[in-house]
Amino acid sequence: MEAVNVVIADSSELIRIGLKAIFVQSEIISIVGEANSNNELKELATSRKPDIIIVDYTSKDFDIRVIPEVLQRLPSVRFVAITKDQSAQTIVDALRSGVTSYVKKDCSAQEITESVIETAAGKKFFCGQILERIREEKINVDDIDFEQLSCEPISLSEREQEVIKMIAEGYTNAQIAEKIFLSNHTVNTHRKNIMRKLGVNNTAGIVMYAVKTQLVSPNKFLFTSTIS
Repeated sequence: MEAVNVVIADSSELIRIGLKAIFVQSEIISIVGEANSNNELKELATSRKPDIIIVDYTSKDFDIRVIPEVLQRLPSVRFVAITKDQSAQTIVDALRSGVTSYVKKDCSAQEITESVIETAAGKKFFCGQILERIREEKINVDDIDFEQLSCEPISLSEREQEVIKMIAEGYTNAQIAEKIFLSNHTVNTHRKNIMRKLGVNNTAGIVMYAVKTQLVSPNKFLFTSTIS
Protein backbone atom coordinates (compact mmCIF):
# COMPACT_ATOMS: atom_id res chain seq x y z
CA MET A 1 0.00 0.00 0.00
CA GLU A 2 1.25 3.50 -0.86
CA ALA A 3 1.90 6.08 1.85
CA VAL A 4 -1.23 7.63 3.36
CA ASN A 5 -0.92 11.40 3.74
CA VAL A 6 -2.75 12.59 6.84
CA VAL A 7 -3.73 15.94 8.33
CA ILE A 8 -4.51 15.98 12.05
CA ALA A 9 -7.19 18.51 13.02
CA ASP A 10 -7.80 19.21 16.70
CA SER A 11 -7.64 22.37 18.80
CA SER A 12 -5.74 20.54 21.56
CA GLU A 13 -1.97 20.49 21.08
CA LEU A 14 -1.76 17.55 23.47
CA ILE A 15 -4.13 15.49 21.32
CA ARG A 16 -2.20 16.36 18.16
CA ILE A 17 1.06 15.31 19.80
CA GLY A 18 -0.56 12.07 20.96
CA LEU A 19 -1.88 11.22 17.50
CA LYS A 20 1.49 11.97 15.92
CA ALA A 21 3.14 9.64 18.43
CA ILE A 22 0.70 6.90 17.40
CA PHE A 23 1.05 7.42 13.65
CA VAL A 24 4.85 7.71 13.63
CA GLN A 25 4.95 3.99 14.48
CA SER A 26 3.26 3.16 11.18
CA GLU A 27 5.41 2.84 8.07
CA ILE A 28 2.41 3.71 5.91
CA ILE A 29 1.08 6.90 7.53
CA SER A 30 2.75 10.25 6.78
CA ILE A 31 1.67 13.41 8.66
CA VAL A 32 1.55 16.30 6.18
CA GLY A 33 0.01 18.94 8.43
CA GLU A 34 -1.79 19.93 11.62
CA ALA A 35 -4.76 22.25 12.00
CA ASN A 36 -6.12 23.85 15.16
CA SER A 37 -9.20 25.56 13.67
CA ASN A 38 -11.75 25.35 10.86
CA ASN A 39 -9.97 28.00 8.81
CA GLU A 40 -6.57 26.41 9.20
CA LEU A 41 -7.96 23.03 8.20
CA LYS A 42 -9.54 24.44 5.02
CA GLU A 43 -6.27 26.09 4.04
CA LEU A 44 -4.22 22.95 4.76
CA ALA A 45 -6.60 20.69 2.88
CA THR A 46 -6.34 22.91 -0.18
CA SER A 47 -2.55 23.24 -0.09
CA ARG A 48 -1.50 19.77 1.10
CA LYS A 49 -4.29 17.66 -0.47
CA PRO A 50 -4.17 14.87 2.12
CA ASP A 51 -5.69 11.43 1.64
CA ILE A 52 -7.16 11.43 5.15
CA ILE A 53 -8.16 14.10 7.65
CA ILE A 54 -8.57 12.86 11.21
CA VAL A 55 -10.60 15.49 13.03
CA ASP A 56 -12.36 16.26 16.27
CA TYR A 57 -15.00 18.59 14.88
CA THR A 58 -16.43 19.00 18.41
CA SER A 59 -13.24 20.59 19.77
CA LYS A 60 -12.74 24.32 20.27
CA ASP A 61 -12.59 26.40 17.06
CA PHE A 62 -14.04 23.54 14.99
CA ASP A 63 -17.58 22.62 14.06
CA ILE A 64 -19.23 20.03 11.85
CA ARG A 65 -19.68 22.46 8.94
CA VAL A 66 -15.99 22.24 8.13
CA ILE A 67 -16.44 18.69 6.80
CA PRO A 68 -18.75 19.47 3.84
CA GLU A 69 -16.85 22.72 3.25
CA VAL A 70 -13.58 20.83 2.82
CA LEU A 71 -15.26 18.14 0.72
CA GLN A 72 -16.56 20.79 -1.66
CA ARG A 73 -12.96 21.93 -2.20
CA LEU A 74 -11.38 18.47 -2.13
CA PRO A 75 -13.92 15.73 -2.92
CA SER A 76 -11.30 12.96 -2.84
CA VAL A 77 -10.34 13.43 0.81
CA ARG A 78 -11.77 11.05 3.42
CA PHE A 79 -12.60 12.00 6.98
CA VAL A 80 -12.03 10.01 10.15
CA ALA A 81 -13.85 11.56 13.13
CA ILE A 82 -12.25 11.19 16.55
CA THR A 83 -14.20 12.64 19.47
CA LYS A 84 -14.87 12.15 23.17
CA ASP A 85 -18.63 12.18 22.64
CA GLN A 86 -20.18 9.25 20.79
CA SER A 87 -23.90 9.85 21.22
CA ALA A 88 -26.25 8.62 18.53
CA GLN A 89 -26.85 12.20 17.41
CA THR A 90 -23.12 12.87 17.09
CA ILE A 91 -22.54 9.73 15.03
CA VAL A 92 -25.42 10.37 12.62
CA ASP A 93 -24.50 14.05 12.22
CA ALA A 94 -20.92 13.07 11.41
CA LEU A 95 -21.90 10.47 8.82
CA ARG A 96 -24.41 12.77 7.13
CA SER A 97 -21.80 15.54 6.95
CA GLY A 98 -19.33 13.36 5.07
CA VAL A 99 -17.35 11.45 7.70
CA THR A 100 -16.41 7.96 6.52
CA SER A 101 -15.07 6.41 9.72
CA TYR A 102 -15.43 7.09 13.44
CA VAL A 103 -13.31 6.34 16.50
CA LYS A 104 -13.21 7.58 20.08
CA LYS A 105 -10.30 9.36 21.69
CA ASP A 106 -9.96 6.61 24.28
CA CYS A 107 -9.80 3.84 21.66
CA SER A 108 -6.61 1.81 21.41
CA ALA A 109 -3.69 3.08 19.36
CA GLN A 110 -4.14 0.07 17.08
CA GLU A 111 -7.78 0.92 16.38
CA ILE A 112 -6.94 4.56 15.64
CA THR A 113 -4.17 3.53 13.25
CA GLU A 114 -6.40 0.95 11.57
CA SER A 115 -9.14 3.54 11.12
CA VAL A 116 -6.82 5.67 8.97
CA ILE A 117 -5.39 2.77 6.95
CA GLU A 118 -8.77 1.11 6.33
CA THR A 119 -10.41 4.42 5.38
CA ALA A 120 -7.60 5.19 2.95
CA ALA A 121 -8.25 1.78 1.38
CA GLY A 122 -11.84 2.82 0.65
CA LYS A 123 -13.49 1.11 3.61
CA LYS A 124 -15.53 2.34 6.57
CA PHE A 125 -14.13 1.81 10.06
CA PHE A 126 -15.90 2.07 13.42
CA CYS A 127 -14.08 1.25 16.62
CA GLY A 128 -15.62 -1.24 19.03
CA GLN A 129 -17.14 1.46 21.26
CA ILE A 130 -18.80 3.18 18.33
CA LEU A 131 -20.17 -0.13 17.02
CA GLU A 132 -21.61 -0.82 20.47
CA ARG A 133 -23.34 2.57 20.53
CA ILE A 134 -24.70 2.03 17.01
CA ARG A 135 -26.20 -1.28 18.17
CA GLU A 136 -27.57 0.23 21.41
CA GLU A 137 -29.27 3.08 19.57
CA LYS A 138 -30.47 0.82 16.74
CA ILE A 139 -28.87 3.00 14.09
CA ASN A 140 -28.82 1.53 10.60
CA VAL A 141 -25.89 3.28 8.90
CA ASP A 142 -27.24 2.24 5.50
CA ASP A 143 -30.48 4.16 6.18
CA ILE A 144 -28.70 7.49 6.54
CA ASP A 145 -29.11 9.71 3.49
CA PHE A 146 -25.72 10.92 2.24
CA GLU A 147 -27.22 12.32 -0.94
CA GLN A 148 -26.61 16.00 -0.35
CA LEU A 149 -23.69 17.67 1.40
CA SER A 150 -24.66 21.22 2.21
CA CYS A 151 -23.65 23.96 4.59
CA GLU A 152 -26.96 25.73 4.14
CA PRO A 153 -29.44 25.75 7.04
CA ILE A 154 -32.47 23.47 6.79
CA SER A 155 -35.66 25.41 6.09
CA LEU A 156 -38.62 24.13 8.10
CA SER A 157 -42.03 25.74 8.53
CA GLU A 158 -43.44 26.42 12.00
CA ARG A 159 -45.93 23.58 11.45
CA GLU A 160 -43.13 21.18 10.49
CA GLN A 161 -41.18 22.11 13.60
CA GLU A 162 -44.31 21.50 15.67
CA VAL A 163 -44.72 18.05 14.09
CA ILE A 164 -41.04 17.23 14.65
CA LYS A 165 -41.36 18.12 18.33
CA MET A 166 -44.38 15.87 18.75
CA ILE A 167 -42.76 12.99 16.86
CA ALA A 168 -39.72 13.31 19.12
CA GLU A 169 -41.97 13.23 22.18
CA GLY A 170 -43.36 9.89 21.02
CA TYR A 171 -46.75 10.81 19.55
CA THR A 172 -48.16 8.71 16.72
CA ASN A 173 -49.49 10.25 13.50
CA ALA A 174 -53.05 9.78 14.73
CA GLN A 175 -52.31 11.46 18.07
CA ILE A 176 -50.57 14.37 16.33
CA ALA A 177 -53.51 14.77 13.94
CA GLU A 178 -55.92 14.93 16.87
CA LYS A 179 -53.83 17.41 18.85
CA ILE A 180 -53.26 19.93 16.05
CA PHE A 181 -56.57 19.37 14.23
CA LEU A 182 -55.24 17.90 10.99
CA SER A 183 -56.06 14.76 9.06
CA ASN A 184 -53.84 11.69 9.33
CA HIS A 185 -53.01 12.13 5.66
CA THR A 186 -51.78 15.70 6.21
CA VAL A 187 -49.66 14.67 9.18
CA ASN A 188 -48.15 11.85 7.14
CA THR A 189 -47.37 14.32 4.35
CA HIS A 190 -45.65 16.60 6.86
CA ARG A 191 -43.64 13.64 8.14
CA LYS A 192 -42.50 12.72 4.61
CA ASN A 193 -41.54 16.32 3.83
CA ILE A 194 -39.63 16.59 7.10
CA MET A 195 -37.69 13.40 6.41
CA ARG A 196 -36.85 14.61 2.91
CA LYS A 197 -35.62 17.99 4.16
CA LEU A 198 -33.57 16.46 6.99
CA GLY A 199 -32.20 13.73 4.75
CA VAL A 200 -33.26 10.90 7.07
CA ASN A 201 -35.24 7.73 6.47
CA ASN A 202 -36.66 6.93 9.89
CA THR A 203 -38.04 8.33 13.14
CA ALA A 204 -34.63 8.12 14.81
CA GLY A 205 -33.25 10.73 12.43
CA ILE A 206 -36.14 13.10 13.17
CA VAL A 207 -35.63 12.67 16.91
CA MET A 208 -31.89 13.29 16.67
CA TYR A 209 -32.55 16.51 14.77
CA ALA A 210 -35.07 17.59 17.42
CA VAL A 211 -32.55 16.97 20.20
CA LYS A 212 -29.71 18.65 18.32
CA THR A 213 -31.74 21.79 17.67
CA GLN A 214 -33.20 21.74 21.20
CA LEU A 215 -36.79 21.39 20.04
CA VAL A 216 -36.99 18.77 22.78
CA SER A 217 -34.84 17.91 25.77
CA PRO A 218 -32.72 14.74 25.44
CA ASN A 219 -34.30 13.55 28.70
CA LYS A 220 -37.76 13.38 27.11
CA PHE A 221 -36.87 10.65 24.69
CA LEU A 222 -35.51 7.16 25.28
CA PHE A 223 -34.02 5.81 22.04
CA THR A 224 -34.18 2.19 23.10
CA SER A 225 -37.88 2.27 23.89
CA THR A 226 -39.43 4.22 21.01
CA ILE A 227 -37.20 4.14 17.95
CA SER A 228 -38.13 1.46 15.46
